[in-house]
Amino acid sequence: MKVSEGRGDGEAMCPHRLVLEHVTSRWGVLVLIQLHDRSYRFSELRRAIGRVSEKMLTQTLQTLERDGLVHRDAKPVIPPRVDYSLTELGREAAEQVRALAQWTERRMEDVLSARRAYDEARDIQPRAS
Repeated sequence: MKVSEGRGDGEAMCPHRLVLEHVTSRWGVLVLIQLHDRSYRFSELRRAIGRVSEKMLTQTLQTLERDGLVHRDAKPVIPPRVDYSLTELGREAAEQVRALAQWTERRMEDVLSARRAYDEARDIQPRAS
């Protein structure tokens, strides 16, 4: 997810799809959920999310900032300090994403059960290759 992605015809033709992709991307979801309760410095946000590269987190934050969902507050101190927080628009998006995440947590046992039933049914059926 690069900041420059979608600045061409795709964004003009279907801008809401691009924003939806940013909000629901693998790292976008996790950034929004994490920032919902408080602001974070880059390094602590990276640790809180886990398994995200510095480059990918930077790109995700820039994209969400461009969309008006994340606020970047760079303080002119030494060493430099940059805090990330949600804008009002970002908080609204984070609440929606968090609701979906909470639903998946509540219904995970049902999903696992459905997967087992699907896999068992596929194992019984003869292969059509």
